[in-house]
Amino acid sequence: MTARVLIVDDVPANLKLLDAKLTAEYFDVFKASSGPEALEAAKEQQPDIILLDVMMPGMDGFEVCRRLKAMPETEHIPVVMVTALDQPKDRVQGLEAGADDFLTKPLNDLALFARVRSLVRLKMVTDEL
Repeated sequence: MTARVLIVDDVPANLKLLDAKLTAEYFDVFKASSGPEALEAAKEQQPDIILLDVMMPGMDGFEVCRRLKAMPETEHIPVVMVTALDQPKDRVQGLEAGADDFLTKPLNDLALFARVRSLVRLKMVTDEL
């Protein structure tokens, strides 16, 4: 399964690491390093899934997710919040913002690939309806 993945993180090393891991699994990867850049990339690239860091300067991941889900062009794209935050209130805040799933840093590669594939399959089925 080849899927288009948008990775959003303000830390270049995190972008590079996720890019390498996902590319090795044959995903097409696009990157953004800020909230506004992510919104633009999501509209232009129409990825199959977005991996979104929560803690970013300026516009945080929660706000980016809210805006993605509010735009008709991007509301259907699954969003996985990637965060070091592990408290239930943080997950609730993300779900209320429209996130479809959560991954906690440090990332487990098997969990990452399984969740990406699962949400991409779900999106493909939904897109066919």
